[in-house]
Amino acid sequence: MSRTLVIGNRAEISRTIADALRNAAFPVEFAAGDADALLRLRKQPFAVVITNPESAIAEDLALLEEMRLIRPGVKCILLAAQSTSEDVIAALRARVFACFTPPFDPTEIACLAQSAASDDDSCDDLHIVSARPGWVTVRVVPRLINADRLLTFIRKLAERLPDDTRQDVMQGFREILLNAMEHGAAFDPDQFVEVTAVRTARSYVFYVRDPGSGFRPETLTHAAISNPAGDPAAHTRLRDEQGMRPGGFGLLLAQGTVDELIYNEIGNEVLLIKYTHPPTRPN
Repeated sequence: MSRTLVIGNRAEISRTIADALRNAAFPVEFAAGDADALLRLRKQPFAVVITNPESAIAEDLALLEEMRLIRPGVKCILLAAQSTSEDVIAALRARVFACFTPPFDPTEIACLAQSAASDDDSCDDLHIVSARPGWVTVRVVPRLINADRLLTFIRKLAERLPDDTRQDVMQGFREILLNAMEHGAAFDPDQFVEVTAVRTARSYVFYVRDPGSGFRPETLTHAAISNPAGDPAAHTRLRDEQGMRPGGFGLLLAQGTVDELIYNEIGNEVLLIKYTHPPTRPN
């Protein structure tokens, strides 16, 4: 089974992640620091390396370059005490697998590490189209693991939102992204879903575009938003009958977590808008 290397064992979050991986029967080793990590990689392969949360992102990216000289296919989950939008963009350009800053969720990190260790194809599945602070556009290969990966980067770009609000908005965004991957792109690895995150002076705007032919609202019988009054589980039975993944709450969740949800005419492009300040009303 593929091994995971955790750099540094002094941080509580690192020990907790390692414990969670061991409890899931995933082999884990600790490296004392960057030099020890490189030495261990020379001796044996590791599928995933989780960086020291006490190091800076620039240091971790420099380390990743060295690690790839030894093990080109290694996947890096980057932990950092803090980061800027420029740091997140640099991590995306460096094909970091995922990027986390506090508050850390050890269960989420451990689960993503397990997925990374078990997956051979997703390291290059996020492609930057355009990136600058305040505007980031990526194309994402439509796979479930990539939705979770992308969320770790987008979450940081929405840092001005309060933690609870950001968590809700990210959950709504994830459901919209999964809808685009599943229904628009049919989880076809030869397709892309395009995602843009924009920060304005008063809002965050998230744009998702899939390659599908769109939808009509009356056809969304598999979605919770179409459930008849008094039967909140109608869509789940239909999804089971059609062999679809659990879910169907995307539109309903998103409507409750953002201030505006806008679809284009055919339904394959969507804007999610969350205001950080009340919008200015025209006189």
